[in-house]
Amino acid sequence: MSRWATHRQYHRMTQALLLDLVEWVAARPRLYRETMDAWRTSCPRLTIWEDAVAGGFVKCDADRVVVTAKGSQLLYDNGRS
Repeated sequence: MSRWATHRQYHRMTQALLLDLVEWVAARPRLYRETMDAWRTSCPRLTIWEDAVAGGFVKCDADRVVVTAKGSQLLYDNGRS
């Protein structure tokens, strides 16, 4: 398998996980600790939580994690709302 094909597979996998995270938070506001317990990873190449925050799809509001308008739009655009 070519390096490019592997990169595309990785991107599809991480995009799916990003959508899963945003959808999970959209179900109800989550505690920050609950989110970290469920979504933190020790793999430096798998940055789903960091990507969701940096992309503006979720945000921390005090001790809660909530979906932003951009995150809601992402779910809608991908048929997950």
